[in-house]
Amino acid sequence: MEDPRGNMEHQPPPSLWPIGFAVGIVCLLVGLIVSWVAAAVGAAIAAVFGFLWARDVVAASRRERPAVPVETDGAPPSARPLPADEGPPAMPEAEPAERFPRSVFLEASTLGLGALIGAIVTLPVLGFAVLPAFLKQGHKDVDLGPIENFPEGQYVVATFVSDAKQGYISRRSAFIRNNGMADGKPSFTCISNRCVHLGCPVQPGGPVFDSKKKEVSSSGHGPVELIPALPAAGFICPCHGGAYDQEGNRIAGPPVRALNRFEFLIKDGHLILAGMYSVSSVSGTGATARIHKYQLAGPGQHIDGPEAWLYPVQPPH
Repeated sequence: MEDPRGNMEHQPPPSLWPIGFAVGIVCLLVGLIVSWVAAAVGAAIAAVFGFLWARDVVAASRRERPAVPVETDGAPPSARPLPADEGPPAMPEAEPAERFPRSVFLEASTLGLGALIGAIVTLPVLGFAVLPAFLKQGHKDVDLGPIENFPEGQYVVATFVSDAKQGYISRRSAFIRNNGMADGKPSFTCISNRCVHLGCPVQPGGPVFDSKKKEVSSSGHGPVELIPALPAAGFICPCHGGAYDQEGNRIAGPPVRALNRFEFLIKDGHLILAGMYSVSSVSGTGATARIHKYQLAGPGQHIDGPEAWLYPVQPPH
């Protein structure tokens, strides 16, 4: 009797796993641009649905064909055909079946070759697009000179070249204030002059005494300019109206947090600027200030509260 199912037994059953696998791949690719959390979720979805898809394909290939019942048409027991294990062999013993069906091999080969071609095309593009954000992001320490150049309780605008290879284009400024001694150690406030709204240069909200400018040499960073300032009104961004108090807290305008700060250290009596970090707010003033610090974030990015969940993970700095 002809099997009405034809060759359907060699094909995998309908499944939704390929759709879930495709959704996971899309989430993974989008997450590489938007957020590493989304990329991790996409990878997990692709891995789970890919496993389920492969399991169904393998299970379908190993599933035995069900026996077709033999119609006896009411014949007496003596006339009924004997079971195969009781009667003599009707045909020569069959050769062992292949353990890995050709259809499954071809399907796996096609998927593997497609994945290899996709990786060859995609990985170089992702490398050039993503890796630069994770390379050479470190901050080089800058020697601002002897701490005697920073009078206690006064702000000094320190301008320096952050990367000697880039030259003038890498000039940066910081607002430095000597807070005196705290727990037997010198204390300094080192605020970045980059507005946390869009990165525009912030200016002191008061007079800047250019006539008292002083230059000190810094190894690998060229001359460092030190100009006394009196930011009685804090710091102001002339581009979009952002305003900060003397501790860098946002008090008006579009900025979403306080100004970034520099870490510092004292080495051989010199003030050394190290890496930057972001600040949500500052409680108190001077040496007794309590700084709520976070990993360095980009301009306009929230770093605390529910809004911070909407931003992608930052590359290392």
